Amino acid sequence: MNKANNDAIWDRIREETLLHARDEPMLASFLYATILNHPVLEGALSFHLASQLDSPTASSLLLRDVMLQAFDNDATIRKAVRADLQAVLDRDSACHELYIPFLYFKGFHALQTHRVAHWLWREGRQPLALFFQNRVSTEFGVDIHPAARMGSGIMLDHATGLVIGETAVVGDNVSILQSVTLGGTGKDEADRHPKIGNGVLISAGAKILGNIRVGDGAKVGAGSVVLEDVPPHTTVAGVPAKVVGRPACDQPALEMDHDFCCDEATARKETAKKAG
Repeated sequence: MNKANNDAIWDRIREETLLHARDEPMLASFLYATILNHPVLEGALSFHLASQLDSPTASSLLLRDVMLQAFDNDATIRKAVRADLQAVLDRDSACHELYIPFLYFKGFHALQTHRVAHWLWREGRQPLALFFQNRVSTEFGVDIHPAARMGSGIMLDHATGLVIGETAVVGDNVSILQSVTLGGTGKDEADRHPKIGNGVLISAGAKILGNIRVGDGAKVGAGSVVLEDVPPHTTVAGVPAKVVGRPACDQPALEMDHDFCCDEATARKETAKKAG
């Protein structure tokens, strides 16, 4: 891939990495191999992901070649990678530099590998797509079916134990924490998984089951079991989940506020306003 022009995300990653390579000589060779030796983001990302997913049955060289095919042939993947990186920087209070999720956050790694697997699935290369899914599950503890459709600007925070089923759809600017399941019910082989709207926040351990919709700007509380549609811009919690309030902002995924107090207060104010 030729060097891209005006790639602010990649330029910042390289600048940050160069400073750390100078400050920590022990990591210099690693930082050069993974980032600084590559002129474009896609080259570095394919190298880094393939190195982690390398196996006796498929070498990192072969895996990287497949990833580069996906990046070269689908501009939406290239755009989504950058939006996902920016999402982590904006929403994760523990992350203040772009090079950190690029190198170290397995949620980001799992999501970008899924994007490659989804491209393979759409290209009719299902066996190889499933191979990528298995390697991600084994190495990162994240299981996303290659057919699942993921938007851009997504943050998979921590990501351990995340499961997303075959017919699931996740919108743009969504934040999902660890141990979340977007699963089916029973053995139905039709459209059987959740549809998640834009700007949704799904807290740790939530289980959303069946062909139901979680509306735009909704919030799902930690540990909740969601079995019915969630209206847009509402907060649900509990087992089974019930509406407990309304998020204080239109896209709770961007604020990452998992508390319900403000949501309940917002709902009361809106109810009083309508009554008055």
